[in-house]
Amino acid sequence: MAELREVAIHPELFHGAISLEPSANGYKPWRIPYRELPLFPPNGISGKAEVPAGVRLRFRTVSTRIELKVEPHGEQRLFDCVAGETFVTVVLPAGETTVLFEGLPADRSVKEIYLSQAWPVTVTGLSVEEGADLTPAADDRPRWVTYGSSITQCVEAESPSRTWPALVAARADLQLTCLGFSGSCHIEPMVARMIRDEPADFLSVCFGINVMGGSSLSPRTFGPAVIGFLRLLREKHADIPIAVLSPIYSPDREETPNKVGMDLRMIRQEVEAAVAALRECGDQQLYYMNGLEILSEADGERLHDRLHPDAAGYKLMAERLYERFERDIPGFPLFGRKPSE
Repeated sequence: MAELREVAIHPELFHGAISLEPSANGYKPWRIPYRELPLFPPNGISGKAEVPAGVRLRFRTVSTRIELKVEPHGEQRLFDCVAGETFVTVVLPAGETTVLFEGLPADRSVKEIYLSQAWPVTVTGLSVEEGADLTPAADDRPRWVTYGSSITQCVEAESPSRTWPALVAARADLQLTCLGFSGSCHIEPMVARMIRDEPADFLSVCFGINVMGGSSLSPRTFGPAVIGFLRLLREKHADIPIAVLSPIYSPDREETPNKVGMDLRMIRQEVEAAVAALRECGDQQLYYMNGLEILSEADGERLHDRLHPDAAGYKLMAERLYERFERDIPGFPLFGRKPSE
């Protein structure tokens, strides 16, 4: 068996991050501009912006074994390596620093290492077999940015490449930036500005469940916040489709008001009304999608805590959202590409 040799870590390897924080040992991907941390209170969107959900290293190599090194940590984490039909998941125990992927194809097809969608990660090393090289793989596929809550971050998914955004992106052949912030999707203007400034061919947003849980917006302010967020996106994304999702089913929140008198039925009505108002004023590239059509009461067994889907639930969401996007979003998933590209 060939020995492994370390290769240089280039920033060009990282995809799906908003920024990379360099250190003496490597790079830490962030899902906000890390230098602007104070502008995303509290502590970088409640600490969720340093979790690399959807972030991956993308490269070409003939090496059938790849070793990833990360900084020591105190939590078990999952990592995936995807190479065409080959899919390898490695569980990294608490305190360990080395992730070894084996059995990869011995060709120069694109390989992607998905980092943990649950915990922060600093990449400190990357090694391949002696005699093999490793080069960053550019990604010219259409860009998709999606924003939401823990139900978009998908901590409970089977592994990092099995979140619903990652599954949809893989099936649609899109390059993904996932901005799911667990417990922290409160329709902040700074997040809207950040998404506005990201290159994108397609955007999707899911509003409401964290606002409901945190009582962070009232019946008076929720609808205007949704309208303002979407108008901010349009400042630099004037002509691309935006899918606007309302919350999936949650039995304890459907008819039980929060501290400011909102339940999920009202949340969905407000999101739908905001989209309708914007379409009436000329924005015909907005598409409302009712969360109850993605996961409903009939799918209640897939909600492991009566709020978050389990691993099978996220796969079901991916199937239904892909079908809904394909049905309702003009150009999905090609967005200008020829089918042969």
